[in-house]
Amino acid sequence: MQLTRHTDYALRVLIHLAATPSGRATITEIADSYDLSRSHLMKVVHSLGLGGFIDTRRGRGGGFALARPADAIGIGDVVRHAEPGMTMADCAHCAIRPACGLTGILAEATHAFMAVLDRYSLADAARDRAGLAALLAARPRPPAPSVSDEACASPRPD
Repeated sequence: MQLTRHTDYALRVLIHLAATPSGRATITEIADSYDLSRSHLMKVVHSLGLGGFIDTRRGRGGGFALARPADAIGIGDVVRHAEPGMTMADCAHCAIRPACGLTGILAEATHAFMAVLDRYSLADAARDRAGLAALLAARPRPPAPSVSDEACASPRPD
């Protein structure tokens, strides 16, 4: 089972917020901490806001914060929000589906996977808040590219 990049980023955003002493962050801060695409991260943050996981504030002094305490945000809930219709395989259009037992097996495996995630909260994932905060704050920032670096660089994938 592999989660999408969207889900990975959503979990990183929430862990970052849970570990940040102020409890508030911006797209730029999180993108720089994890070296992530700002444009993709904006979509993730928007989705987390719509899902009620974070509160967002625009303008000066803006940013976003957890909408509720970390122990009230279930990892399973976040994954379900970010991975709607999560299935391990697309059996809907398979020629052998009517006689195949794999569909039920994969459904059971997905259920077991989600049952494990449902046992944990964001607080569990961010248990070592001080260690996480130190690692996020210490992330080396790449130097600004020179003109020759920009000409040779390949575009970063989103």
